[in-house]
Amino acid sequence: MTLTPTKTPLAVKKMFPNYIWDITTTKKVIYLTFDDGPTPEITNWTLNILKQYNAKATFFCIGNNIEKHPKIFQNILDEGHAIGNHTHNHIKGWKTKAKDYIENIKKTDELIKYQTLNSNTSKIVNHQSSTTNLFRPPYGQITPKQGKNLIKLGYKIIMWDVLSLDWDKNVDKDTCLDNVIKKTTNGSIVVFHDSVKASKNMQYILPKVLEHFSKKGYGFKMLESESFRDQIYP
Repeated sequence: MTLTPTKTPLAVKKMFPNYIWDITTTKKVIYLTFDDGPTPEITNWTLNILKQYNAKATFFCIGNNIEKHPKIFQNILDEGHAIGNHTHNHIKGWKTKAKDYIENIKKTDELIKYQTLNSNTSKIVNHQSSTTNLFRPPYGQITPKQGKNLIKLGYKIIMWDVLSLDWDKNVDKDTCLDNVIKKTTNGSIVVFHDSVKASKNMQYILPKVLEHFSKKGYGFKMLESESFRDQIYP
């Protein structure tokens, strides 16, 4: 049994108002996000499923995985999805000094910039620059000092509204599916993982989530600057 809440409590969102938890909108739009890739065993499969539903998403990539799998990273760009920074090697913010944490993030930024500028696609990350200002802290762990410094550097710290819990071996696939379908609403930022650990649950629930919400008239968009236009953000 997991103690991690599927739906982020409103009280938590109010405690950390400078982080992005969801997107304020009355439109039927959902923001799917995928953490921990690019991964050979699952990322390309994810891209294929998204394409079937004309869905765009945001991939929060680990720098070390970009280094190891540049062709898969390229595939994400070629399909027109947004890229986010997820540190170089999935470090824990609460156990890392702020200076070291930021340097780890910058290392991944340089990789993203290099891969994008040397890409054979005309698409640019987030359609605005050769890098990304989207950052998600692994495990959701980030100290106030780390967060403050990153915001000063121009990063938008992306958290989540709904967790699928696809990585949790104690949560079965139908419960994962139920988590997403019952908790997701207009403007929800939903977290999946394109990782080997989460692949069994994710491969089961993602097609069903896409089908369910598509039938209800929802669209699936990636996070980019226009997503935050109406957000209160310094």
